[in-house]
Amino acid sequence: LPSAPRLPAAGMSVVEHVREMAAAGLHSNVRLLSGLLLTMSGNNPELFSPSQKYQLLVYHADSLFHDKEYRNAVSKYTMALQQKKALSKTSKVRPSTGNAASTPQSQCLPSEIEVKYKMAECYTMLKQDKDAIAILDGIPSRQRTPKINMMLANLYKKAGQERSSVTSYKEVLRQCPLALDAILGLLSLSVKGAEVASMTINVIQSIPNLDWLSVWIKAYAFVHTGDNTRAINTICSLEKKSLLRDNVDLLGSLADLYFRAGDNKNSILKFEQAQMLDPYLIKGMDVYGYLLAREGRLEDVENLGCRLFNISDQHAEPWVVSGCHSFYSKRYSRALYLGAKAIQLNSNSVQALLLKGAALRNMGRVQEAIIHFREAIRLAPCRLDCYEGLIECYLASSSIREAMVMANNVYKTLGANAQTLTLLATVCLEDPVTQEKAKTLLDKALTQRPDYIKAVVKKAELLSREQKYEDGIALLRNALANQSDCVLHRILGDFLVAVNEYQEAMDQYSIALSLDPNDQKSLEGMQKMEKEESPTDATQEEDVDDMEGSGEEGDLEGSDSEAAQWADQEQWFGMQ
Repeated sequence: LPSAPRLPAAGMSVVEHVREMAAAGLHSNVRLLSGLLLTMSGNNPELFSPSQKYQLLVYHADSLFHDKEYRNAVSKYTMALQQKKALSKTSKVRPSTGNAASTPQSQCLPSEIEVKYKMAECYTMLKQDKDAIAILDGIPSRQRTPKINMMLANLYKKAGQERSSVTSYKEVLRQCPLALDAILGLLSLSVKGAEVASMTINVIQSIPNLDWLSVWIKAYAFVHTGDNTRAINTICSLEKKSLLRDNVDLLGSLADLYFRAGDNKNSILKFEQAQMLDPYLIKGMDVYGYLLAREGRLEDVENLGCRLFNISDQHAEPWVVSGCHSFYSKRYSRALYLGAKAIQLNSNSVQALLLKGAALRNMGRVQEAIIHFREAIRLAPCRLDCYEGLIECYLASSSIREAMVMANNVYKTLGANAQTLTLLATVCLEDPVTQEKAKTLLDKALTQRPDYIKAVVKKAELLSREQKYEDGIALLRNALANQSDCVLHRILGDFLVAVNEYQEAMDQYSIALSLDPNDQKSLEGMQKMEKEESPTDATQEEDVDDMEGSGEEGDLEGSDSEAAQWADQEQWFGMQ
């Protein structure tokens, strides 16, 4: 039976009552009472002892922290530490270290180390990472708890201090060998999987049913070296084990890996599987929303965004999903604001940086876009889409040389696979001198992966330039044999028009529009054919199109005033 709640002792001091309420989680009550007591202490310094003042300041600061008044909390924590310093000079009473017997008074005193940790938490919430590092660095190494080392490791990593970050993560693992996020931290900093595994080997061998952990470490070592194929195979082997079947984290990782490997179909399937298992899942939903938006499933994206906002509006993912809806609806100003809001909530959100970068690029602000894509590359050096965004910016500003250098670096760094070959070929297509090289690269890419859509699209573009329409039709039919994609159907329609196969071309445009009703080029292709069939109707349609176009153009481009309007309204939960 649960024990009855302990009633306050009759002889308790008022500070002890405050402490009891703090321990009971009565934060609003603590804030009111401690605030009044501190005013009393200020008016009569003899009313409370130095140790009691220290306690009151800490409990008051804790209540402010709970109310998310971080700057005010830091101020009170600072005053508490100053009070503690004075107390240490005037009193022989010291907080217990846990190794020796302590007096009842010392046991009452809140931990100075815990106060510093709370201050660091406040600083991180205020985005003052340097101050957070400074306060934690001031704690002697031997006195640092695992959570202090973990926070330090994350802060060092964010600040680019990789060696210090590795040291702190290793210290976390020394104290807590099953700290899996610390393991991921080390792997992300290029520490070898074997070295990380050696730090957990004793606990794996001593606890039953943990044999999967060494395979788990191996899988994420592949993830962080960019070896997507081996990472997928290793996680699949884990996921098939009966004890780890239907694990949401593993399914989310698989979905992300398929996405990185350019296998969007399997990526969406795994995200859907994970979502069915956990309807409150947020992690990875930004990538899922982006994939749905790319496929033209804007209604699904809208529904996903609304659902995520109902779960939490304090995560970046709902804002990114809504931003993807805006971006693929060609409302770039709104997409820009939503991306900025997501970055504000999580500065490490790669998808938010890519969204904002793409919106800036499409609004003609290429130099600003480049900054965002570079930051995305810094955070996710193994993600090809970060490099693709940057290269598109270089090409948009006619910086073909920079694009070529970047594409070659990606090819060397991430290896010769269908994606890197296609990316390099994309740049080569921009220069008449390197057309033949582009052809060779695309042939290699399609040999490796005949169904890779980006390679098929670029090869079709090359065949169109050479007016080899029959070869293009064969290529596209082959690619569409086992998959259905809006862009491929539309390009096939264009090629069929070129060889006067009008009826089948119309069918292909119809299929493309059924997959993505917003695909403007398919609509244009269909309208062009209809105009040729009916010249009188075509003139009338053209007038209507011009009217619609003039109304839509301002919305497509967006403006700072529109962004300001969205910022004022802050109504992001529904789509218009």
